[in-house]
Amino acid sequence: MASGTVGKTRSQAQEVKKGMRSVLFVCSANICRSPMAMGLLRAKVMEEEGAWQIESAGVWAIPGNPAAINTQLLLQKRGIHLRDHISRQITEDMVGASNLVLVMEGNHKEALRVAFPEYASRIYLLSEMVGAQYDIEDPIGHSIEFYKIMENEIQRILIEGYDKIIQLAEAGTEN
Repeated sequence: MASGTVGKTRSQAQEVKKGMRSVLFVCSANICRSPMAMGLLRAKVMEEEGAWQIESAGVWAIPGNPAAINTQLLLQKRGIHLRDHISRQITEDMVGASNLVLVMEGNHKEALRVAFPEYASRIYLLSEMVGAQYDIEDPIGHSIEFYKIMENEIQRILIEGYDKIIQLAEAGTEN
């Protein structure tokens, strides 16, 4: 995991989140699950009042890859486009600029909490938004049907856990 920057100092990153709900979705490579979750949540909040910052990254991502074709195809059926998505590896600035970091697997949560202990209280499994603790399995290399199962599970969590997501995504807006 690189500890690079995305063009902002830590104080600038903190300013980004002021007055804004912010969520960072994290998976392994930033090409399947986290872009899927990012696209689904962006679509859900599009009609709401208030500013949102919804991004995605990967713990072990190789920067510059597009979203997986099956992720793109499923989201396109919902009218959501990831044409401009390119994978990025997580950085401390990304975590610092987010009030809520939602990871897909327990090993992602552990890795981020070790790498960025000062932000550990912001890092949750996506499944924790519905009072559970389980991994969202990586669909890479599986059929479109497997991707569809992953998409439906992420969508279910985003709907059922939406109030908790809002509460945690707003947590740093008064800072």
